[in-house]
Amino acid sequence: MKRVLMLVISLLALSMLGGCGYNRMQAAEEAVFAAWGDVEASYQRRADLIPNLVEVVKGYAKHEAETLKAVTEARASVGSMKLSKEMLANPNDIAKFQQAQGQLSGALSRLMVVVERYPDLKANQNFLDLQNQLEGTENRINVARVRYNKAVQEFNTSIRSFPNSVTNSLLLHLTRKEPFKAEEGAKTAPKVKF
Repeated sequence: MKRVLMLVISLLALSMLGGCGYNRMQAAEEAVFAAWGDVEASYQRRADLIPNLVEVVKGYAKHEAETLKAVTEARASVGSMKLSKEMLANPNDIAKFQQAQGQLSGALSRLMVVVERYPDLKANQNFLDLQNQLEGTENRINVARVRYNKAVQEFNTSIRSFPNSVTNSLLLHLTRKEPFKAEEGAKTAPKVKF
């Protein structure tokens, strides 16, 4: 009889553990880290393409050194900034990362204006290939950010929902992760002038 009682108690405890959300929260946090890895990989792809783009443009626009220098410096700044898994919960660290990426995006925009001034460059196959690669990379970055935000939303919801919130407060002590937010001025559409 004692053995049957112990078996029933063990089964009851196991069924309660399955409903506490422990594994679900762990899986959700790992999904956030994986999604962040995708974001970083997309940004790294862009950073890897930029030196090639700059070299192609240099050949055609030697006197546009200031713009090329700004792109190179922005890329270097982005390349030196890495966020650890722990930093994903810190809004200030996410904001700094986004600011560095925004500066690089701005420098790339100025570079594209330079390109508009050089019709021979625009027709160069190497430049066209790099431009297509950059465009594809920017799309990948956007998709990666959207997926990251979805993973963050699911994770944050999982640690705040009952009974997971109890399990989290007693066992895991996981903190909310920060999603990507729109950059300053993103609500205003860019003005294109010819």
